[in-house]
Amino acid sequence: MPTIEDVVVRKPSEKEDQTCRTWPIWTCDASEFEWEYTQTEKCLILEGHVTVCDNPDSGQSVSFGPGDYVQFPDGLKCVWKVTKPLRKHYDFE
Repeated sequence: MPTIEDVVVRKPSEKEDQTCRTWPIWTCDASEFEWEYTQTEKCLILEGHVTVCDNPDSGQSVSFGPGDYVQFPDGLKCVWKVTKPLRKHYDFE
């Protein structure tokens, strides 16, 4: 089963940035919620700040914010902690 260690956070290439900006936008106010991925998700963070940790908690987490390209693996069970309102482009495989 995937864990937080399998989440990829990096700056996108110019081509990835252009592609991401054609995807739909999702927004979320500051909140905390559980999530289970049933597909791989790729996203480009436009605004906000998030920390995601394993569910059940392994003590590991990953944080990201504006300008980050993030990829979540299919099967990941996690808790999202949105500390600043989020706005992102997203795409599911």
